[in-house]
Amino acid sequence: MSVQKRSVLEREILIPAIRATFAKLDPRHMLKNPVMFVTEVGAAVTTVEVFRASAHGESIGFVVQVALWLWFTVLFANFAEALAEGRGKAQADALRKTRTKTFANREAKGALERVSSEALRKGDIAVVVAGELIPGDGEIIEGVASVDESVMTGESAPVIRESGGDRSAVTGGTTVLSDRIRIRISADPGESFLDRMISLIEGAKRKKTPNEIALNILLSALTIIFLLVCVGLRPFGAYIQSYTPGLSASAFSTTVLIALLVCLIPTTIGGLLSAIGIAGIDRMVQKNVLAMSGKAVEAAGDVHVLLLDKTGTITIGNRQAAGFYPAPGVDPKRLAEAAHLASLADETPEGKSIVALAAQEGRPGLPTPSELKFAEFVAFTAQTRMSGVDVDGRAIRKGASDAIRDWVGKNFPIEVDRKVEEISKNGGTPLVVADGSEVLGTVYLKDIVKAGLPERFREFRAMGIRTVMVTGDNPLTAAAIAKEAGVDDFLAQAKPEDKLALIRKQQSLGYLVAMTGDGTNDAPALAQADVGVAMNSGTQAAKEAGNMVDLDSNPTKLIEIVEIGKQMLMTRGALTTFSVANDVAKYFAIIPAMLLGAFPQIRPLNIMGLGNPASAILSAVIFNAVIIIFLIPLALRGVKFKALSAGEVLQRNLLVYGLGGLVVPFVGIKAIDLVVYNLLHLV
Repeated sequence: MSVQKRSVLEREILIPAIRATFAKLDPRHMLKNPVMFVTEVGAAVTTVEVFRASAHGESIGFVVQVALWLWFTVLFANFAEALAEGRGKAQADALRKTRTKTFANREAKGALERVSSEALRKGDIAVVVAGELIPGDGEIIEGVASVDESVMTGESAPVIRESGGDRSAVTGGTTVLSDRIRIRISADPGESFLDRMISLIEGAKRKKTPNEIALNILLSALTIIFLLVCVGLRPFGAYIQSYTPGLSASAFSTTVLIALLVCLIPTTIGGLLSAIGIAGIDRMVQKNVLAMSGKAVEAAGDVHVLLLDKTGTITIGNRQAAGFYPAPGVDPKRLAEAAHLASLADETPEGKSIVALAAQEGRPGLPTPSELKFAEFVAFTAQTRMSGVDVDGRAIRKGASDAIRDWVGKNFPIEVDRKVEEISKNGGTPLVVADGSEVLGTVYLKDIVKAGLPERFREFRAMGIRTVMVTGDNPLTAAAIAKEAGVDDFLAQAKPEDKLALIRKQQSLGYLVAMTGDGTNDAPALAQADVGVAMNSGTQAAKEAGNMVDLDSNPTKLIEIVEIGKQMLMTRGALTTFSVANDVAKYFAIIPAMLLGAFPQIRPLNIMGLGNPASAILSAVIFNAVIIIFLIPLALRGVKFKALSAGEVLQRNLLVYGLGGLVVPFVGIKAIDLVVYNLLHLV
């Protein structure tokens, strides 16, 4: 299901987009965009004026051209939206081809029945064995299997999915490569992960974001103001004409006033606003991130605080055991043996590295799990922060130093305390091993900060975004890693409720918070966060709680998600600035042309030196339509992302897009006027 970037110049995107452009002329659709609806009404009224032009003393050719270019303005705006949707629909068609109708072994009254995957409903139990396709989205409730998810993520390497952990969610259409699993279906037909993704990238269920709605209200208000101004110009024009016999009858005609209105209202951003939002979601999809709504993408661009897990996000994730440090009077081999026993049931890379190191430094012939027939293994939990084994009357535990301290009571050697502090100050992770109430020593785990992250965190800081590292490590270890990584703050010894409390605290201060998670215990925090990115490999509870799902299950993706959100907001701001500046320039093209006959004194305002009123008005209308076409690639691609503060972004917009929005119309309208004026004279 990995989505590749599609070029908008492809035939299968262009042709449907052109058809959709005309279909979107339906007034019911146009009403969703008040600016373009007013433009369409203006185009329709001007078309009617073509048949009345001669009666009003207007040039029919002039009115026809204005009407045509007003229709082109509407069509170009519709084309921008259709093109953005078209790329998504082409991607959706590609995804539909990957969707295969399969059969499922559904449990019913203690037996298995063979049914179509479309017959499965939420809550049904299905059994899948090696070589079969998983029939629907769900969660493994029994078994462990190797699953090929390449159809979804594009990665060829199989992954392990198992019940009872944070890797229990499976997606319909993926293939079980080994073993047998029981799955509880979590989605009805038409509501699966793939169905939601197809619907999203088609734009069929895209809702306007809060910022988009606010901007639409502002654009609508500006449109109403200019509409009232243009309506008020009609009686003003009649009054002037009664006292200026030589003034052309068409100077304040309906056609001219509509042209003025359309050129002054923010048609540029009005025509591109929807395309910018759709393109933002499209860029998320290209990164293999499913955003549940456009609001989530927008929120990603507005976040103030990033909560980042240490392991797998800031550090490489596979911490390695680097040494055993026994307590005073403890045989190093005894420590190695105890660490080995406490790690036998630990399937994490850290646990496996402890077993491997113990085999090197401990006594030969250490037991395997199968040889410990009467042992009871104790799994690690976020609450106890320990793991271990009960065997032969011994309770062996390994875990965080404070957890072991609580376990053994007062019998915690000061030398072990010092070693824990030393390892932590060096940026390592200390694990303490205990046999009953006796502390045996410390295991040193090394953490490696991912390359390039400190530089990216500095960029975020420049943008006003705080980064907070969340870890279960003790404060000393957390402080050392936080310093090396360059994060602004850290939360050590974090439990699920601590993450939730931190998010709520930041939100109470008025900040928007983003975080990632994959486990059921992350679900409350994911639901509370403004941007909650769930890992696709995680539990169903986590995926339902978040408002984004990362198909690649890469926690570092949160940084890219924020950058895409920022880019969408920057693009919207840049084009809004350009559009408003455009309107100012077009004002100097049309107003002097309209009033020059009545008030020759305003000739200095005709700073463009346009040929005559007709060519000036027509040139402004043509430029107003054509500029939308030229800006479509920028709206779809987005402005180049740079790590800038809000003030720097505003400054760049004013200098580049504000100044550019003033200069480009002067050049463009003048160039068009030279052509139009000569053509009008030829006619």
